[in-house]
Amino acid sequence: EVQLVESGGGLVQPGGSLRLSCSASGFVLVSENIYWLRQAPGKELEWVSTISSVGGFTYYTNSVKGRFTASRDRAKNKMYLELTSLKPEDTATYYCAKDRTGTMRGQGTQVIVSS
Repeated sequence: EVQLVESGGGLVQPGGSLRLSCSASGFVLVSENIYWLRQAPGKELEWVSTISSVGGFTYYTNSVKGRFTASRDRAKNKMYLELTSLKPEDTATYYCAKDRTGTMRGQGTQVIVSS
């Protein structure tokens, strides 16, 4: 069974950092493009980042460039999203997904940025 499980969210003050993890089962993460998405309260699902299957190239939406870093660990079949310099507007539930629309995604992990 194909499954994605996110973890690592929490409450953090503005300017703080978190590392989100995405564990995969039923398929090999590095064999596919994998996406990070987020959904803020009352808003639509938003694309945040992509790691390409070939070469592991990373792409980011403009609002997180220079602050978020996506990476992957082939041996552990996991990927990560390092969040730094967090802002209140980064508050959202974060998902890893096999497609950019989020049709196949995990249950999400909540990030709250607040003082």
